[in-house]
Amino acid sequence: MSQDLTGRFVVALDLDGVTDKAGLMDRAVRALSLPDWFGRNWDALADSLSDLSVWPEEAEGRGLLVVVRGWEGYAEQRPQEWETAQEVFAHAVRAMPSLTVALALGGSS
Repeated sequence: MSQDLTGRFVVALDLDGVTDKAGLMDRAVRALSLPDWFGRNWDALADSLSDLSVWPEEAEGRGLLVVVRGWEGYAEQRPQEWETAQEVFAHAVRAMPSLTVALALGGSS
């Protein structure tokens, strides 16, 4: 199955050095320019990824590609949290066809 990602607005969610859920949420806030009212929990992240009104304005009409990089250390230190994060990403992608979340393999630089 292939998907045309041409033209999508790309956001890098760099998790290098993140060791807990709070750190992941902080990085998500910065990378996705989430609003002040963002709840910094899994449900809020799922809702934000699935809500066009919260997406960066550059993604409007283009779709959004979130590239998660530097995630390996977090996955190793917090495997259950990482599993939840992946479930959140998968749920958001199913709910929003114009969203793609890709896990980058290798370093964050």
